[in-house]
Amino acid sequence: MKKYILYSLMALVAGTSLSSCSEDELGDKSIISVSQTNENAFDKWLNANLVNPYNIRFEYRYNDNETDMNYFNVPAEYNQAVKLAHIVKYSCVEAYDEVAGTAFTRTYFPKMLYATGEFEYRNNGTYILGTAEGGKKIFLAGTNHLDNLLNGKRDEIIVLFGREGLNHYYLKTIHHEFTHILNQTKDYDPNFQLITGTKYIGDDWSNEDGKTDYLKRGFISAYAQDSHTEDFAEMLSIYVTYPQSQWDAWMKEAGTEGAALIQQKLDIVRTYMKSAWGVDLDTLRENVLSREDDIIEGKIDLTDLTVK
Repeated sequence: MKKYILYSLMALVAGTSLSSCSEDELGDKSIISVSQTNENAFDKWLNANLVNPYNIRFEYRYNDNETDMNYFNVPAEYNQAVKLAHIVKYSCVEAYDEVAGTAFTRTYFPKMLYATGEFEYRNNGTYILGTAEGGKKIFLAGTNHLDNLLNGKRDEIIVLFGREGLNHYYLKTIHHEFTHILNQTKDYDPNFQLITGTKYIGDDWSNEDGKTDYLKRGFISAYAQDSHTEDFAEMLSIYVTYPQSQWDAWMKEAGTEGAALIQQKLDIVRTYMKSAWGVDLDTLRENVLSREDDIIEGKIDLTDLTVK
């Protein structure tokens, strides 16, 4: 009965519309209005520092079309988005500039960075820090937690601070997703996936067994066990964002067998970056770590919107 009434009503409205159209003249003005956003100081800074030199858009206003509607999310807070944009520019974009050249960054770095306020929570107890889409876009979540991280203030999510927190929640994600983009352009040595080929476990990496002893199984992180593509991206992104002292500690924990497997992977990652992109992985690492130090030590003004 409800469907019958609905369809009948739709038919009646349609008939009325046709009748009206036959009598009224078509106006010369569109009834569709496009919303206009006034350019603020941050927009001008983004144009001068990312859009014009690199053709990179940093989207911080909430956009339904760019957001995965399968997750609850909120807009990025303006002041925290400003800080995140500075961090991305200084520690990632300009790091690749210095090591690989501006032409490399301008050509291959994703053309859109979309920041939203909250992380994307999954029903298995994990949450998504970021994603990459088609080599064009990196989605960055959790922007509204940035101030707590920088100020050492705990909240329901942020429990890591300093370099470790900055890497875990934000910067490693960018390097990880950028690695996917590079891999989509030039593939890596297929022998990489054979090193621990029988040990990949997909989504089970988030289970209790997956979260323990992964180093001993030859993986640099629990998530690296998902697939060889994620393994490769984890290897590169973790290597360039953590100092040698931390890497050595992980290799000690991995033991002889696990460390040997991870070293084989690192060798392929290092060769790939050099042969495919002309990038020395250790030079990139030194540059990234130095820039991270500057951010953590407060040497970079993350709020300056002066346009030079």
